[in-house]
Amino acid sequence: MSLDSFSNKTLLITGASAGVGAACARYFARQGARLALVARGEEALQAMANELREHTQVLAIVADVADVQRCQQMVEQVVNTFGEIHMLINNAGLHHRGEFSTLQAEQVASMVDVNLRAPLYLSSLVLPHIKQAGHGAVVMVGSLAGRAPLQGAASYASTKAGLRAFTYSLADELRGSGIAIGVVSPGPINTGFIMDSIDEVEDIVYSQPMSTAEEVAENIANIARGQSVEIPMTSLSGKLTTLAYLFPRLRRALRKPLYAKGRKNKEKYRRD
Repeated sequence: MSLDSFSNKTLLITGASAGVGAACARYFARQGARLALVARGEEALQAMANELREHTQVLAIVADVADVQRCQQMVEQVVNTFGEIHMLINNAGLHHRGEFSTLQAEQVASMVDVNLRAPLYLSSLVLPHIKQAGHGAVVMVGSLAGRAPLQGAASYASTKAGLRAFTYSLADELRGSGIAIGVVSPGPINTGFIMDSIDEVEDIVYSQPMSTAEEVAENIANIARGQSVEIPMTSLSGKLTTLAYLFPRLRRALRKPLYAKGRKNKEKYRRD
């Protein structure tokens, strides 16, 4: 069965010190889950852990998910501390912005390592523990960029498309196992991931409705409850990306008006 209740369940969350990861940590702490929080920045991670220790048990692990050895160590540390793992949230993400030809090879490799290799590797490490627990979930934080080609973000979009393909494949493999597998695919989220570098983000990104990190966290919980394999955010944006994927000419025809809408929204966000 899926995770109908998160009380006394052990959750491993990557990228947990800010944005969606922090929203997930707060959401599941309120649900009574035990939390293993992973992030690279020690100060922000410890602040989050200290905030949530008033409500639940928290293990803070400073680590870079691109480091394979550290991934092994973090999973061992979680099991040694809590005895089991019920859920993995692959949230950590990296985006070096710009067209592919403007990026250094090392930047492309780092996006692949953080956005795709790490979730696959961590899932491989954690799944045996979830199976041992008898039920659980693995949830990916994807992107609308993984649902349709995105000019100006070819590397990022390809990693998220790969993550989405992995999710659907794994969900089929584990169907009936009692383990929920799924991906939340948001458009723009009102976090520092895009708002702190608004001038560098493709205008078209802002053509879609803005979600909050808290809304993403709620949909991650819905995935873990077995409600769906994928939840696009918003539903209308999900339909638009499906059309854009199926009909390339339509996607190219829509680029100009969507860019114009995105530029207009950017100005609004700057004023706000």
